[in-house]
Amino acid sequence: MKKLNIIIVIVSDTRTTATDKSGKLLKKDITETGHNIIGITIIPDDIYQIRHKISQYLVDDKIDVIITSGGTGITGRDGTPEAVKVLLDKEIEGFGELFRSISYQKIKTSCLQSRALAGVANSTFIFVLPGSIDACSTAWKEIIQYQLDSETKPCNLVMLMPRLKE
Repeated sequence: MKKLNIIIVIVSDTRTTATDKSGKLLKKDITETGHNIIGITIIPDDIYQIRHKISQYLVDDKIDVIITSGGTGITGRDGTPEAVKVLLDKEIEGFGELFRSISYQKIKTSCLQSRALAGVANSTFIFVLPGSIDACSTAWKEIIQYQLDSETKPCNLVMLMPRLKE
């Protein structure tokens, strides 16, 4: 399996390194599958700060994947999808669709409030996840870990990486 370098970005106005459970869970799950965690960053739920930080990571050649957690709801300061979507070269619509479909099995119609999305920007994959522990676990264990595994057949995102710069 090809080991990827992944950075986790927690979007929250209230979480700290000590209180953030989603980032810790993602770090554990990602590390267990053999990938490298470059770091975990916590930033406020502010569209421009999110966009600024993600943009910095997009020009770092050491980072293959960015995973954000938080800010995907529909209340006032939830702005991660808006911050990230404009940075994407291509959106992977199927990720959000599949995430909501899987979530429906657990939380029924509450899944319609999820604005999870994924895409690629500057040859870097970006996954925008809700902030709950269950949502992060579902996204990683049910979808992302398989698409970031170069052994997943018939196809995976890793096999596309060399062609992203074409």
